[in-house]
Amino acid sequence: MTKAKGVNFETALKKLKEIVEELESDDLDLEKSLSRFEEGINLVKLCSQHLDEAEKKVEILTAGRGGKAVRFEIEEGDGDD
Repeated sequence: MTKAKGVNFETALKKLKEIVEELESDDLDLEKSLSRFEEGINLVKLCSQHLDEAEKKVEILTAGRGGKAVRFEIEEGDGDD
């Protein structure tokens, strides 16, 4: 499945939550429930793609020379206080 144009992770997740609430409400007939379920599955795949891409970017950004991860340390008290 390819990512839908203009649908970011947050939008897809919000829509997925709406579908889950709708399915849990028991207000849908079987046909509508199946349709919403299918839409939800597609949104799950889309969210997964977004997360995979984000993970790859983090790996690239944190990779040091030789493929070893770079260790980031936060220094406390930089002396400007």
